[in-house]
Amino acid sequence: MRVLCVGRHQYLGDHLCEYFRDASVETTCAVGVADALLRSREACPDVIVADYDLLATTSLRLWEGDAVLSRTPVVAVSLTRRPEEVHLMDINGIAGFLYLPGMPREDATRMVHAAATRTSSVPSYSLPPLDAHRTARGESLTG
Repeated sequence: MRVLCVGRHQYLGDHLCEYFRDASVETTCAVGVADALLRSREACPDVIVADYDLLATTSLRLWEGDAVLSRTPVVAVSLTRRPEEVHLMDINGIAGFLYLPGMPREDATRMVHAAATRTSSVPSYSLPPLDAHRTARGESLTG
């Protein structure tokens, strides 16, 4: 599995790479959104681990419009902000994040693996029309 680790600064990006790297995970570091765009072309990540504060305070317009990044699952993480400390400047509506100091490393790694697990295709399905149970004369087929 390939993981792109995106931090606000080099030290944080490198730390995330070391934290999530193991025998089955190859990590690549990126610093900021622009670098994530560039590195995603080289790394072809299965999942992105990104610093919550970067995601919460930076416009993600370029990220959301990018063919690779917009289709890659993202796991937001924080080393400093606890879940009850929702960022007041969160401009992107992030649903949640992992507070890494508050959970075992194995659990965080499992979350990243789970986020990277994708099916190759999802069959489409649509419900039958609401009146599918009626005959042409409006009578119910079910009785």
